Amino acid sequence: MREDILGKLQKEIHHRCLAPTNKFGMGCYYHIAAVVKNAEHLAGKYGADKEVVMIAAWLHDIASVTDYSLYELHHIHGAEIAYSLLKQYGYDDEKIHLVQKCIRNHRGSVNLQRNSIEELCVADADAISHFDSIPSLLYLAYCEKGMGIEEGREFVKEKLIRSFRKLSPESKEYYQSKFENAMEILG
Repeated sequence: MREDILGKLQKEIHHRCLAPTNKFGMGCYYHIAAVVKNAEHLAGKYGADKEVVMIAAWLHDIASVTDYSLYELHHIHGAEIAYSLLKQYGYDDEKIHLVQKCIRNHRGSVNLQRNSIEELCVADADAISHFDSIPSLLYLAYCEKGMGIEEGREFVKEKLIRSFRKLSPESKEYYQSKFENAMEILG
């Protein structure tokens, strides 16, 4: 695995998340790091190309943290940014194409066809990562959106329910207990 590229991407994403132009704050960095962790795990579980999956996971939200105006189509813009960045690093063209497909098809809120196990790993890792960042979701609800306790709790519960529904059937089965534990904690 190209550890040099993974390290460079981690630094690049961290730098972009710290920039004042990132409207999502550092919570987005923690989200992306959770996606990488889950993507690596799912790649091992499903026999996917771990390097492609981890690179795509680091880059899946790069357009959103770079320029908020790209958010609505961040899966499309992110694939373009990934191409430029990975070419700079001398990464293999064929693998760049696979990474771009993972980024283009990662969004659970957009009905996209996932044609490879790598794409499925990144999309499922993105959805399940919300369960690893419940404190960030609570912060968003209470501090950023100014919600009251019940409203914020419901906001987070609904976000997690939507995220769980976006998982592939295999990952739903695998993460069922994580989902149930989160729902129990949130009441």
